[in-house]
Amino acid sequence: MTLTTDPPAATIAAPSRPEGGTLVEQFEFGLNAPICLTWELTYACNLECAHCLSSSGRRDPRELSTQECKEVIDELQRMKVFYVNVGGGEPTIRPDFWELLEYAVAHDVGVKFSTNGARITPERAAFLTATDYVDVQISLDGATPEVNDYVRGPGSYDMAIRALENLQAAGFSDAKISVVCTRQNIGQLDDFKALADRYGATLRLTRLRPSGRGADVWDELHPLPEQQRELYDWLVAHGEDVLTGDSFFHLAAFGESLPGLNLCGAGRVVCLIDPIGDVYACPFAIHDQFHAGNLLTGGGFGEIWRNSELFRELRSPQTGGACSSCSQYDSCRGGCMAAKFFTGLPLDGPDPECVKGYGESALAGERSVPASSQDHSKANPTRNEPVMLQLMRRRPDREAAPPSPPVSPCAESPLADFTPR
Repeated sequence: MTLTTDPPAATIAAPSRPEGGTLVEQFEFGLNAPICLTWELTYACNLECAHCLSSSGRRDPRELSTQECKEVIDELQRMKVFYVNVGGGEPTIRPDFWELLEYAVAHDVGVKFSTNGARITPERAAFLTATDYVDVQISLDGATPEVNDYVRGPGSYDMAIRALENLQAAGFSDAKISVVCTRQNIGQLDDFKALADRYGATLRLTRLRPSGRGADVWDELHPLPEQQRELYDWLVAHGEDVLTGDSFFHLAAFGESLPGLNLCGAGRVVCLIDPIGDVYACPFAIHDQFHAGNLLTGGGFGEIWRNSELFRELRSPQTGGACSSCSQYDSCRGGCMAAKFFTGLPLDGPDPECVKGYGESALAGERSVPASSQDHSKANPTRNEPVMLQLMRRRPDREAAPPSPPVSPCAESPLADFTPR
């Protein structure tokens, strides 16, 4: 499949939706509005996580203004988008974050935001507890400081736990602990679940994708084949109490489908808006090849969602390519588009973590790993830099786009004068 990024063509007919069929089969042809819209409000971040899929760190000077963000929310309300998954960067760093959250909720758009916890103070926790239609996801990638801080930076474990304690003390109901599964933390799944239970939270597991800075550390961090099986067995046993979204549908080839959407939803039921209003088909594929348009120049989000040529192509029936002859294709659907693209595998080929081993064979062959199309990493190391990121910088092995200059000292170190409690 060749993905294009040309302007929408009015002459392209929408694919014909089948009568009846399963919910997944209907989803393949797209919906009138996304089920889950991810919105990265800023690339500014107080941390420098080694596996950050958007290479966040510094603010982009072209960020949408407060008024432009409110106009996006107005359109989402008209489209009846139930909620947005707000991220970054660290979204709470934006000075207008809390204003935008209140505006969205007042306009019938729920907000689920992901945060490292830096600004979840007791006062903010009380505010969130008193606000309807808000969900909070605290990012934590190790059940111990040693595992977490290796990839997220010194002190990040304590910061996340403090945020969970503040939310619990304020009476916030059902926070989420969001974990990116890595080679180092697969053995801590029971510990993560115990942490979630301790704070009255729900555990959310997501897959490590080789995008952004994650492309540089994927070879070292992605779970080994035997760990993929361990993760699958654990999810089969605990899946009803754990959220996964569409992260692990490639594991369905082991046998039983896991809870969640067993389908690549890119451009069909999910997409991403970035801080400058660019729309991408997949939250894990922030790259020129998956760019569908810009809100400010493309007629707004609704126009892009309905008529982008890229989205129309993704909603067309797919052949399955090299995977179509596999007995498990109907279970795993060929795996994750982003994981294939950023490891240099063809989009109609096997997932790099294919449980049948076809991905390993493909990775051993000749392939061209795409360069990053953007990088918002901080120019200079800071005290929050994780050990793993320091190792990466000693042995650069990938061509990347040059980082954009910082807008201001605050953009380089957004929490320089902020002391969390």
